[in-house]
Amino acid sequence: MTMSDIDRQIQSLLDCKIISEAEVKELCLKAREILVEESNVQRVDAPVTVCGDIHGQFWDLKKLFEVGGECPKTNYLFMGDFVDRGNHSVETFLLLLALKVRYPDRITLIRGNHESRQITKVYGFYDECFQKYGSANVWRYCCEIFDYLSLSAIIDDRIFCVHGGLSPSINTIDQIRTIDRMQEVPHNGAMCDLLWSDPDPDIYTGWGLSPRGAGFLFGEGVTKPFLHTNGLEMIARAHQLVMEGYKLMFDDTVVTVWSAPNYCYRCGNVAAILEFDSTLNRKFTIFRESDRNSLNTKSPQREGPPDYFL
Repeated sequence: MTMSDIDRQIQSLLDCKIISEAEVKELCLKAREILVEESNVQRVDAPVTVCGDIHGQFWDLKKLFEVGGECPKTNYLFMGDFVDRGNHSVETFLLLLALKVRYPDRITLIRGNHESRQITKVYGFYDECFQKYGSANVWRYCCEIFDYLSLSAIIDDRIFCVHGGLSPSINTIDQIRTIDRMQEVPHNGAMCDLLWSDPDPDIYTGWGLSPRGAGFLFGEGVTKPFLHTNGLEMIARAHQLVMEGYKLMFDDTVVTVWSAPNYCYRCGNVAAILEFDSTLNRKFTIFRESDRNSLNTKSPQREGPPDYFL
């Protein structure tokens, strides 16, 4: 696979046109070679723009690039949940993967709870792959790549980025580095918690049961000791719909970033990206959904349980 091949695929995907099954297979093989070299806690240098859930909302991803700058001119960190719910999970994930292959040092992709075989069979990605390719092969290729995605990232040794949150099984960053991530997301344990947990302002000490049925709820009394122990300043995470696009908690030590505007084409929320400059000064940029979303019609894959199960 040459760079001109990748450039051609990127251009096709930017036009919301799928690439062939053979090209997907080759792209995934090349991506695997890159991702296998990355750590469970991938180091990222500032400046960088941090993004939350995308959920297959392809035209909103393009809007995000319009607002934040095209890759590779802008360095991006996406915190998972690339697929499911939206109408274009295939184009969304393959575009981000192609950009990763083309510019491996300019875009970081970490795993969300929806980068899972079990979840994608329920919330749309599996059905979309079958509909667009006539078989489940592309879904299988992508699910294999899910297993190679990093579990978290650290920006300049100061900002810890993870899809969900903390775990009672993890006190130090080094413990995350020892996890075997090359597997389907477990139903419990440290890897599961990183992808499923949520901060809760009503909890101070200890851990709460999550209404999601996986992961935990954690509060300020857990967050600040974790940051102190690991020499960190902030946790950036995604995973929860925020109507205002972002939400700061626990004296600005936790921030939730949500990057899917008008989630499911019906929630009415705005989206946000979080830009860190070279000295880690932060700037939130809010954006609304793409005008192209008016072309979408209601699809069965967007139906499902309440938002806290997503």
